[in-house]
Amino acid sequence: MPRQAIHAPVSYRAMNERDVPAAHELSQALRWPHRVEDWQFVLRLGTGFVAEENGEVIGTGLCWKQGQQASLGMIIVSPAHQGKGIGSELMRLVLEALGNRCTLLNATPAGQPLYERLGFVATGTIWQHQGTMNAVDPVALAAGETLRPFEPGDIETLTDLANRATGMSRGDLLKSLLPMAETVVLERNGEAVGFSVMRRFGRGYAIGPVVASDSERAKALIACWSGAYTGSFVRVDITGTSGLQDWLAHAGLVQVDTVVAMARDGVPPADSGLKQFAIINQALC
Repeated sequence: MPRQAIHAPVSYRAMNERDVPAAHELSQALRWPHRVEDWQFVLRLGTGFVAEENGEVIGTGLCWKQGQQASLGMIIVSPAHQGKGIGSELMRLVLEALGNRCTLLNATPAGQPLYERLGFVATGTIWQHQGTMNAVDPVALAAGETLRPFEPGDIETLTDLANRATGMSRGDLLKSLLPMAETVVLERNGEAVGFSVMRRFGRGYAIGPVVASDSERAKALIACWSGAYTGSFVRVDITGTSGLQDWLAHAGLVQVDTVVAMARDGVPPADSGLKQFAIINQALC
């Protein structure tokens, strides 16, 4: 009789930089677009765990503390090892690491039942738009409003805008993100009132976050990138209430997916007069 394969027990440990190539392979197997550099960026900002069998990484889970709030993501289990409770254990580890914080995540339909069992509730949707960016006309701004490039002295002001728009503490995140990206600032009578970020990601580029008071100003902060990035592959993940869907499709960025935004232990206390129209990514939110 053929001898049955003996599987070693699954073990769990903290993730480190040496695990990034294996984590990247896992995400590639699921057709996620993340580059090795994208994995390195999110790992540097947060805490991660891996599941191992026979020394092979078969699962990942990461989380990010952002003041009294947090987000989690990159919950991946190898297709060959799904249905064994590995995802649940990775979630237990990241939630334990986060402690008693309001925690956000974005769920695929397959993952939503697990998150609901852990106390997460749906709070909205995130729409993934992407494609080859078209040239679009500049969006008219009000009198006294202008767009200009980011300057190093803007970091504290932009952090305040991001904190107000999300209800989270975004300082450490922006200090890591902005040096590796391009940023445009919207000013009103010399005061910064919004901004948008363009960076390398996946197959091309990603826009986000986009912080503004209303959808017209959010459009202006996205349209400003079309001149330099016409013909480039661009992704932007927007909130379901952004009102940008049709306009983005006209710009060549069509909707390709939707995920459910979820929260546990409340929702962040965001400023009603300022919104994050496009998130950084579905992990960091």
